[in-house]
Amino acid sequence: MLTRAQLGELIERGEIETVLTVFPDMYGRLMGKRITGHFFMDHVADDGMHACDYLLACDMEMDVIPGYKYTSWETGYGDFHCVPDLSTLRFASWLPKTAIVLCDLYTQEEEIVEVAPRRMLQRQLARAKEMGFTVMGGSEIELYLFNETFDSAKAKNYHDLRPIGDYNEDYHILQGTKEDELVGAIRRHLDNSGVPIEFSKGEAGLGQQEINLQFCDALEQCDRNILYKHAAKEIAWQQNRAITFMAKWDERHTGSSCHIHMSLWDGDESAFKGDTPLVGKITSNDTFRHFLGGWMQRARELSACYAPYVASYKRYQSRSWAPTGIAWSYDNRTAGFRVVGKGKSLRVECRLPGADTNPYIAYAAAIAAGLDGIANKVEPPAIFQGDVYAAQS
Repeated sequence: MLTRAQLGELIERGEIETVLTVFPDMYGRLMGKRITGHFFMDHVADDGMHACDYLLACDMEMDVIPGYKYTSWETGYGDFHCVPDLSTLRFASWLPKTAIVLCDLYTQEEEIVEVAPRRMLQRQLARAKEMGFTVMGGSEIELYLFNETFDSAKAKNYHDLRPIGDYNEDYHILQGTKEDELVGAIRRHLDNSGVPIEFSKGEAGLGQQEINLQFCDALEQCDRNILYKHAAKEIAWQQNRAITFMAKWDERHTGSSCHIHMSLWDGDESAFKGDTPLVGKITSNDTFRHFLGGWMQRARELSACYAPYVASYKRYQSRSWAPTGIAWSYDNRTAGFRVVGKGKSLRVECRLPGADTNPYIAYAAAIAAGLDGIANKVEPPAIFQGDVYAAQS
């Protein structure tokens, strides 16, 4: 991470020339501008920049969509004010002489843009804080690597693509070594850019990998998620490779997830710890149960936040490692809600979100549901024992 003063010194020494000044759109992509270092320090660091507000009301192909109340042809598609959050300032080590900073969005009247994804999460974190909680989270985000460039994949109309691997490489070190020119570069550049990495590992698909980011508070986790996905694409492009975070790029291959691990904390203590038996020697308390109950109760109606595209739903197939039922169990990968850990590490792993989810929206939905469960004392259903897939067949 960089302070403003450190950035200024690096710019003066010629070690930083460009500051990517960006914000996440509705699809979890980074939008913004490349700003010269001196101009950023002289004008943008304090005053921000402007961008067209259609960027929160367009489709994946960047075409405007009619009917939004927020902005439209009728309102003239004006600007919003992008204000850098300097606590997010860091190197973008995969690009030469470049730093990157995330922005929050405001209207021309300096009112915060409530529909911006980062703001959606901030609102729910504020609710949690009012209830005495800090939200901590960690994401497991999977991706596929291809022996293609982005251009060659497009030329094929995304059919008959060649995954980089030809073997189920789940935890397989030899297969991982074959792919580490790219995956290793992603790990190193993220670590060098203030996005701490725990590990990478092969997954069950051909050419499928998972890269895990260190556990931290939920806003920082989502910032890291978005930077990881952006950097991975650019690093792949630099190596003449293609990657995808689609939840289900091909029906023949295992889907890619964004498993969300979440817990509530009160200062330095987990708010999930307790003396009520949960399973075996694992105990919890009312906060844990009601948070889990609320999250489960709202899972179906919030599914669009976890599976935002048509292809996202194709991931939910029996015996595919993706969940097909709203059930919870302890350390059971057939359940949509897998409870793991004990004591301070006790947490809920939600296996519903795909790798294509916008993390800010997915986390915001999860927190809103869990806090609703605490407020209304929602009890989860009984723990499920066994194979959830078999129970539904």
